[in-house]
Amino acid sequence: MNSQTHTSMNPLAQAQKPATSSKALASLLLSAGVATLVVMADQLMEPWAESHVIAAWIALWVVAVVAIAALRGLSRHLAQNVMQSLDSWSAGVAQRRSDRRLWAMAQSDSRMMADLQAAFDREDNEDAPAQDVVALSHRRAARIVRNRLHYI
Repeated sequence: MNSQTHTSMNPLAQAQKPATSSKALASLLLSAGVATLVVMADQLMEPWAESHVIAAWIALWVVAVVAIAALRGLSRHLAQNVMQSLDSWSAGVAQRRSDRRLWAMAQSDSRMMADLQAAFDREDNEDAPAQDVVALSHRRAARIVRNRLHYI
């Protein structure tokens, strides 16, 4: 078994995927920022660069290195924020889709609707001790609905 196959089966490798996406986005943002600054510097130095080719070349390299150093942290931070925002948005979409599916299933199944209704009714009475197993199961159903743990 080669290492590539082994890492694709590893659940930890799948957990590192968001960090990889964030790093890729940070690299893309950094390269775009550096390219923009180098093009702007080239436009500013164009009249002067015709007579000083080597100095202009060195100046563009200095601009590129300084831009990499200056934009590295900013692009990483921006990429992490963008990825967190996208993850939150995606989780919200999945949450709403799950809620719609659960509600659609509950509308066609009277037992499920009764359980949901009982969970909503008993949600306020969670501070009182449970009297039997049925009360405990209703509290559990209410907790599942409230904490949105009913992904389908």
